[in-house]
Amino acid sequence: MFRAMNIDTLLLFSLTVLPLVCTPGPDILFIASQAIAGGTAASLRATAGIILGYTIHSALVALGLAALIAASPLLFEAIRWGGIAYLLYIAFKLLRAALHSGGLEISAVPVRNQLARGFLTSLLNPKGMMLYIAILPQFIDHERGNAPLQAILLSATFMVLCSLVYAAIGMALGRVGSAGLKGDRRRLMDGMAGGMILGAAGFMALASH
Repeated sequence: MFRAMNIDTLLLFSLTVLPLVCTPGPDILFIASQAIAGGTAASLRATAGIILGYTIHSALVALGLAALIAASPLLFEAIRWGGIAYLLYIAFKLLRAALHSGGLEISAVPVRNQLARGFLTSLLNPKGMMLYIAILPQFIDHERGNAPLQAILLSATFMVLCSLVYAAIGMALGRVGSAGLKGDRRRLMDGMAGGMILGAAGFMALASH
């Protein structure tokens, strides 16, 4: 019988993925470009499309990945350490970028259908794929039962965080322009995100399963 997911698990998952959500990547750069080119409304349409794309990842996890991992402890460990290695790689890139000056290259070219473009951006985003494949399954407690439902709850948490962060970025850049992601602000953001992701990798490596 399924028991409700522990709120502590959802909190730990949120703290682990939040730095990844805030890290500039294809999603944020697309939202930023549409905010600068088309204003807040365009950025919100792009955000909605990106969240729709992540529902596909969520469905794939719920339909089979969780069950596959449950059937193979060796596969689970391989995915766990793959996720840790991925986080270390991202943390290294961010901390290295924080030591260098310069800003993010943001295109200010508008697209006609932000919803569809956002959908494809997140659907093909390797950061999103790695999160669903290598990180999310580690927070599924198979003793509680109904792993697919737990995967859906974790996915929903991730998508809520994405919605809040991306909408805030879109609205801010729609008002202040690309300067919000340049110079010392960019370096500070990279450094903080890199440190948080490094901490998340350490937690995952030391956690017992």
